[in-house]
Amino acid sequence: MSGPFFFYREEKMATIGFFGVGHMGGPMALNLQKAGHTVKAFDLSADLVQLIVDAGGLAAKDAADTAKDVDVVVSMLPAGPHVSAVYNKEVLPNAAPGTLLIDCSTIDVDTSRAVHKAAAEKGFDMVDAPVSGGVGGAEAGTLTFMVGGSDKAFEAARTYLDIMGKNIVHCGGAGNGQAAKICNNMMLGIQMLSVAEAFVLAEKLGLDHQKLFDVSSTASGQCWSLTTYCPVPGPVPTSPANRDYQPGFAAAMMLKDLRLAQDASGSAGAVTEMGQHAADLYTRFAESGNEGVDFSGIINMIRNS
Repeated sequence: MSGPFFFYREEKMATIGFFGVGHMGGPMALNLQKAGHTVKAFDLSADLVQLIVDAGGLAAKDAADTAKDVDVVVSMLPAGPHVSAVYNKEVLPNAAPGTLLIDCSTIDVDTSRAVHKAAAEKGFDMVDAPVSGGVGGAEAGTLTFMVGGSDKAFEAARTYLDIMGKNIVHCGGAGNGQAAKICNNMMLGIQMLSVAEAFVLAEKLGLDHQKLFDVSSTASGQCWSLTTYCPVPGPVPTSPANRDYQPGFAAAMMLKDLRLAQDASGSAGAVTEMGQHAADLYTRFAESGNEGVDFSGIINMIRNS
């Protein structure tokens, strides 16, 4: 037979049990569905599950059913105790052999590694894959995933992470995704405080916001908190400062990550004095009624101190 031969490999569509389909998990689950996979969703909010069903997905009967008869389990949960309970009580006892486990929650490193260990003892491949990019990134499928786990587990998970994200980084073994996430967000919290303090100082010195931005955004003060998330209205039109500090990334979430970083510092014997100071300032900001305000709104507390 003459002429070129073409071979096509049909990609297997998976059934994915998805725990937590809220602000972040919901768009992530919908992107998996748009790619042709079937999502079986579980959430404490029936309304959120219904959004997945309305888009062609399935509703799990209960938490245990979420892990039954699926190829992959994905979780996006609030904190370490939730992740530990879901995997130890619902996933590991009910998932079929060979089910791939992907935890996208942001939790403490010690809990993540303990869940990895429990999964490995049951013969499951697992990755911790916390995300950066916010709700906008979740909706657009442009999240950054920081992934911890074996090479085998990472390669298997990448099939699904590539649908939900744009930048997929394998950070090493179990828990290293969480380590990367909390280190990154500790930097972010500290940098936002430095940018906010600089703008407040500029105001008191009579320097225009835009002029400071024009200088620092192209000089040694340049950082993401300045050029993408500027805490004053004007210089970056898409920043929350132009929407009365509606999140975005809420102060309560920044405080959670800063506290996780401090927990990890204590566990690892590291000294993170700036991280501790940032946690203290965000504690004061959040506890004064600003938990739901974007974290960049802390400039108002600094300005009024």
